[in-house]
Amino acid sequence: MNIIRPITRNDLDTLVYIAEQSGPGFTSLPNNRELLERKIEHSLAAMSRSISTPGEESYLFVMEDLDKQAVVGTCGIEAAVGTKEPWYHYRIGTIVHASRELDVHNRFKTLYLCNDYTGYSEICTLYLSADYRHSRNGNLLSKSRFLFMAEFPERFSHYVIAEMRGLSDDKGLSPFWEGLGKRFFSMEFSEADYLTGIGNKSFIAELMPKHSIYIHLLPEASRAAISQVHTDTQPARKMLENEGFRFEGYIDIFDGGPTLACNVNDIRTICGSRYYKVHIDKSAHSKQPFIASNTSVENFRCVQASLRTEPQGSVYLNPRQADALMVEQGDSLRMQPLS
Repeated sequence: MNIIRPITRNDLDTLVYIAEQSGPGFTSLPNNRELLERKIEHSLAAMSRSISTPGEESYLFVMEDLDKQAVVGTCGIEAAVGTKEPWYHYRIGTIVHASRELDVHNRFKTLYLCNDYTGYSEICTLYLSADYRHSRNGNLLSKSRFLFMAEFPERFSHYVIAEMRGLSDDKGLSPFWEGLGKRFFSMEFSEADYLTGIGNKSFIAELMPKHSIYIHLLPEASRAAISQVHTDTQPARKMLENEGFRFEGYIDIFDGGPTLACNVNDIRTICGSRYYKVHIDKSAHSKQPFIASNTSVENFRCVQASLRTEPQGSVYLNPRQADALMVEQGDSLRMQPLS
């Protein structure tokens, strides 16, 4: 059985390994042990505090294979981005050049550096080991965050974004970066991505152009990469779009990957989840697939399982499932059916 739980200090070595395996473009997990250790501490602090308004908190979770006692994936939530340091995107816009005298009317797509998503919550840091990319494990890893947000809405914004990893090759080269960012930063994509990941963002404002960039002047490969996602990210994008997330014309300034956004009350897992009262029964048998979580912050647990429910709001768990979810007879679970 696989569970989602908050990260602990004992997970540091595994988190470092995941950061190494994820490669360039996975900005939220830079390969820096000291920084990853601070991320864990930041998450533990957020989980332990009573919060009424979202701020600089970050929440980091892991997927653990209970049978093997091994951490096999991560996911996270930032409560409100850009409140401490600017949060940059390119906004895709349109500019018109026209001359009535010459009877010329041209429309050009442009990129404009902006901070429009400041204050939004962000779901991030989604990574799953290749050996576990089956049996809806990625689905559990992603959707568990929405059940946490549904249970504790005071900790998050009314709007949520997800930055999708853009195109890059096996060597970490990004066609969007090669045609645009590299011309202003004079460094490789991996270095700029790493600097951003460790929190050094001041160079963005210092070096990026302050005026609109005409997309048609970029190299063909750079233009083609705009709003496209990395091969490994395609399932995550499809999953989020099924949840109600949409592309609104904002892209990452480094790799050109799309940023998806959604009102929190329009996220299907959030608005479709409901409470069930736990009944523990050794003979409980499987029936319908659900994603289910308890109602704790620090001891948050989430699983994917086939469960039997009743119309009046009861759910039947066997003792192993109850232990995994850290619930007892009469406790409540927040659940969403999987179709």
